[in-house]
Amino acid sequence: MTVARDLARFLTQVSPADLPEQAVDHAAMLIPSTLASAALGAGLESSGIIRALARERGGRPDASLWFSPGPKLPMADAAQVNAVASDAAASDDSDLRNIVHAGTTLAATTLAVAERTGASGEKVLTAIVLGYEAAGRIGEAITPGFRTRGFHGCLVAIFSGAVAAGRLLGLDPARMAQALALSATSIGGLAAAANTSVAREYHAGLAALLGIQAALAAERGYQAEEHILETHHGFFEVYGGVEGAAAGASATRELGQSWDILTDMAIKLVPGGHPHHALAEAAANAARDGRVVPDGVESITLSRPGVTTLAGPRHPTDLIGMAHSPAYFLAAGVADQGFSWVHATQAKIADPVIHRLIEKVRVGPPPSADVERYRQGATVTIRTTDGRTSTSTVFYRRVRVSQESPGSTSTPNIAPWCRGRGCPITRSKRASRSSMTFAA
Repeated sequence: MTVARDLARFLTQVSPADLPEQAVDHAAMLIPSTLASAALGAGLESSGIIRALARERGGRPDASLWFSPGPKLPMADAAQVNAVASDAAASDDSDLRNIVHAGTTLAATTLAVAERTGASGEKVLTAIVLGYEAAGRIGEAITPGFRTRGFHGCLVAIFSGAVAAGRLLGLDPARMAQALALSATSIGGLAAAANTSVAREYHAGLAALLGIQAALAAERGYQAEEHILETHHGFFEVYGGVEGAAAGASATRELGQSWDILTDMAIKLVPGGHPHHALAEAAANAARDGRVVPDGVESITLSRPGVTTLAGPRHPTDLIGMAHSPAYFLAAGVADQGFSWVHATQAKIADPVIHRLIEKVRVGPPPSADVERYRQGATVTIRTTDGRTSTSTVFYRRVRVSQESPGSTSTPNIAPWCRGRGCPITRSKRASRSSMTFAA
């Protein structure tokens, strides 16, 4: 039995009743999260280019383009355009283990396929949970190797789209295994390009487009190398630098015992790289607590496990640079004692107050206590010119999704801007599993 076939048997046989209720809640959260990011991203140049190309191609009117009135397009093209729009705004979800944006691919894919097939809301949410599970298991098997080798998370996200589309198309285990095998050999993506340019959202569009195409080809009986995940020079070995059989065993271990969408999904409520959000919150907390004014700052010191230097552009000039600049998040948090969507605007990115504070950002010794609690948390210390210090630590803790399940610990990382029952996300009512229907 191959790894793809083992996964496929599980992914095709799980029923909606087998899923934890809160896993379905989390799937429902991914849809508005992805749409909210796309609302801004749809107006960006990169998104407009991909949308225009898709409109020129035209084709079967399967699915709608978000925030773009006009004729429908083939579902794979619509999913590509919509995924680019969401990812372009840098406010889509992340898997906290490896910064894979599976939710963008899943929302764009499932809504496009459902619009063509007329799938119910229950089927859509089930497909999202299972797509997230497939991407999470395969991605974890090559983490952190694929990132240290320079690959981008799109090569993991494609599996989420292929599996979700396969579920909605009703693939059997043999064909779902082929969808996984085709996905494994369909996409690359280099982090160096995604971190410095709008190739980031181009990757997201390809993950959605190629995931659907893999499922459609498998549905027609296309045959790929089913051992490609675990074989010599296969997916696990090439991308992760790990031994294929061991990685395969890890990816298929204890299927159904836990759900990745519960343990590792993180929702972003502001744009930018997920690892930087705690930096801004800790900086803002320290500035407020210490009543710090920008002109009185002598230094801003970051302490985080494993961090000895700042990555990314120090002085960003655009949204891409801002999304990957920890120095910007730290300085902006101090300057404005908060961080929000306004910090993704060109005016804020060019703010001279923030850029003067960037010059005062330092990296201190990593923390030695509570290291396991940090995950993507951070400690920030501000020293003022009159000798005062103010320190704040932000851990990524879990929040409750709804008041109906107050005892649950399986909740998403909504980090770090929305915590507790006062948050509009935690106040939102549970989405129905079956009331949504997407017209064909």
